[in-house]
Amino acid sequence: MHGRRLAAAVVLTLATAAPVLSVPAAAQAAVPAVATSYSSLMYRSLTADATMASLRLTLKDQQRVLAVRAGEVSVATRAEVAAQKTLSAVSVTHQGVHDRLKAAERALTDANNVLKKVSKQRPVKKSAVTKARKAVAAATVTRDQRRKKLHEAAVPLRAAQAGVRSATVVLRAAATAHTTAATAVTGTQRRIANQGTAAEYATRAAALSRGVVDQVRPAFTVADTTSVYGVTVHRTVAFAFKRMVDDAAAAGVVISGGGFRTKERQIELRKINGCPDVWTAPASSCRVPTAIPGRSLHEIGLAVDISSGGKTISRKTKAFTWLQANAAKYGYVNLPSEAWHWSITGG
Repeated sequence: MHGRRLAAAVVLTLATAAPVLSVPAAAQAAVPAVATSYSSLMYRSLTADATMASLRLTLKDQQRVLAVRAGEVSVATRAEVAAQKTLSAVSVTHQGVHDRLKAAERALTDANNVLKKVSKQRPVKKSAVTKARKAVAAATVTRDQRRKKLHEAAVPLRAAQAGVRSATVVLRAAATAHTTAATAVTGTQRRIANQGTAAEYATRAAALSRGVVDQVRPAFTVADTTSVYGVTVHRTVAFAFKRMVDDAAAAGVVISGGGFRTKERQIELRKINGCPDVWTAPASSCRVPTAIPGRSLHEIGLAVDISSGGKTISRKTKAFTWLQANAAKYGYVNLPSEAWHWSITGG
């Protein structure tokens, strides 16, 4: 009896090891929202560690950039302060020259007034007129010299003003870059704080698995499946299944198997596996447990009969040991009565 059971198991595995139908070119049906959520959670679960590591590297890079930007702000601030000090000193000098010019202009005005006054006196006093004219000439020379000084003083003033404007532009740019860098750091820190663990995401996905089955089954079409290393599975579990196969291979365990099969194939297997009645007999009544057509998760691509080395796995195989220790994190649960049968609900 045991030999017959094992032989039937091999028949089951070989019958489902390759996709029964190729995925047609028809447009993929709309995947139920719960399935989309499940797939997203599994993706986040299986990439959580890599995502966290990437975020931490990103944060380090952003913090280095922020430090550089802070240094640039510091340098620009000092340059702007120095430019303001230079402008202040040059402005004082310019104002002094300007004030002296005004004083010279007032002195010239006064000298001209004196000249007019003495020129009108009768009798005319030549000595007084001569003296007044000399005073006007001297005041004119002084005024002209101070005008030249003011013109000369305007050159460093304009340069100092331009220096302040330039320093201000540089400081503003540095401050903007610093703000941008600080915002990036804050955003990454927030993402790290909100990043869940792989276990958290996997637990949330597991809580949705029954809903996935319930909502996928009535709307399922073959277009909802895809091939992963020759195993046809529902697109909802494709990423997780591929990761499971890849990670098992990295651990020295090669796994494959049979995924999706049609209801017609399920009926055929019920007959091959000696079920008392195709439509009513419980799976356990068959020589090899085989679900009633319409109830198998294989029919919607959410279960895989695992094989390793071309043979159905048993509880004594290395593949089963690895799956028992690791499959849950990929969303796969074993059906206790069938060592080879793994699905998102264990059914």
